Amino acid sequence: MSANPNQTRTILSKVPEVTIFFWIIKVLCTTVGETFSDFLSVNLGLGLPFTTLLMGIAFVVVMYLQFRATRYVPVLYWLAVVLISVFGTLVTDNLTDGFGVPLELSTIVFSILLGLTFLFWYLSEKTLSIHSIYTVKREAFYWLTILFTFALGTAVGDLYSEQLGLGYLNTGIVVVIIIGCVILCWKFAKLNEILAFWVAYIFTRPLGASLGDYLSQSKVNGGVGLGATMTSIIFLLAILAIILYLVISKIDILSGNESVSSNRTNGNPKNVWAQTLAVLSVFLAVGIGGYVWMNQHISSQTDSSQSTLAGELTDFVHVENDILNNVDSSNLADAKTGADQLEHDWDDAEPKLRKIDRKTWTEIDGTIDSVLAAVRSKNPDANKCKSALDASLTALNNANQ
Repeated sequence: MSANPNQTRTILSKVPEVTIFFWIIKVLCTTVGETFSDFLSVNLGLGLPFTTLLMGIAFVVVMYLQFRATRYVPVLYWLAVVLISVFGTLVTDNLTDGFGVPLELSTIVFSILLGLTFLFWYLSEKTLSIHSIYTVKREAFYWLTILFTFALGTAVGDLYSEQLGLGYLNTGIVVVIIIGCVILCWKFAKLNEILAFWVAYIFTRPLGASLGDYLSQSKVNGGVGLGATMTSIIFLLAILAIILYLVISKIDILSGNESVSSNRTNGNPKNVWAQTLAVLSVFLAVGIGGYVWMNQHISSQTDSSQSTLAGELTDFVHVENDILNNVDSSNLADAKTGADQLEHDWDDAEPKLRKIDRKTWTEIDGTIDSVLAAVRSKNPDANKCKSALDASLTALNNANQ
């Protein structure tokens, strides 16, 4: 006698039920993705390329184990989410900082890749429900989708919070409002359940990133000042605690009834397509409109005839010279205070300077990251600090002439 299809799906289910704990861990994972990548590349001084390689290898190994598993294993599944969060963040950071790819282009490219993944997934499987992940093909679509959501979320979050000057806290508030509107539409306006899920899933990425930046950034920068290390530790411990609870309680294991979601949640195809187009239209209108408005605001503060950063970097030269003097006199406490001030002033000036000369700004930004990493390390090496400061001052002075 053949097994009941529902029972088969339960045995082979590779993803958890969507409970409140699912969303809590998801946000925590996205926060760790932001802070842990900073911890490795900046605090430990591994650098962006090596950190990406290291996390890429770890990501591939864990994904191999995840695909080998025959059922949902909480520890393995959420470890994969954490690593894909870190790796997705690093992919976007490498494109932006390493190759100088504009965040606008990254946002467009990852949006298209995500849209195509959804399209091919639906055409192949006739559903995008995460309750139906019980074949290798569907799981491949699922994890590819998640990777692109993290990369896209990083690009969108950085674009609005940093490049357009919205700030981490304000970006987080905007994202919370968006997710709240999605929940209300699902509850009271009959927004398709699967569509609502994926919209909320995408936006939890910039929410977690904004939360991570807000908690880890220094008080001078308008953050709480926990630092990347402490923020990562706190959130990793919280993730482990929730996973332990899920392992014991098993409340996120899909039941037979819950696994049959295709007919229950897909809804009328025409209605779903209409809702999807409506949601996309709203986000395009608001996103593009907000980008244009904020970009015009930055342009109004910039001399349209100015095409170089000459004369705009004098204050940063002074700040770095002060840091260098403190390093020379072994006054590392004041040097770290100066590094906080440098980061704060540089982030504040980013929208304007980036608008004037994106390429030069990116080059200088890399040298400033090296200065911050050297000065803020647990046991600062004076020679490394001086080397990083000399390189950054050279870049600043050359661009400022």
